[in-house]
Amino acid sequence: MPNDDTPRAVKPAVTLDALDALDIRIGTITSVGDVDGSDKLVKLAVDFGDHTRQILVGLKQERENPSEVEGRQAAFIINLEPRTMFGERSEGMLLDIGYQDRITPVLAVPEAPVPNGVRLG
Repeated sequence: MPNDDTPRAVKPAVTLDALDALDIRIGTITSVGDVDGSDKLVKLAVDFGDHTRQILVGLKQERENPSEVEGRQAAFIINLEPRTMFGERSEGMLLDIGYQDRITPVLAVPEAPVPNGVRLG
């Protein structure tokens, strides 16, 4: 990994249409549960205002207590193809800050509370 002073390469340019294809919304994490058989994944129940989704995330190795995110708002991509892991269905992706740069990730959160389901962009 480059040291903190080394700039990361910028990814190739994308069109606004490509960015617009992502449905990124704010949701409140209402519960955190174990995923049987996984030493990395937990399942989040996330309230998006008009619906709730289960989203699997790798918080077990990133946080001493993954339940500390309960009640927090965060950004999620909600229009990814659903994926089944360890027999559990994941219906989206948590956006975090730092994972790609191999630092302990933190949640991508709004600076103030917003209604669940509000879109980014």
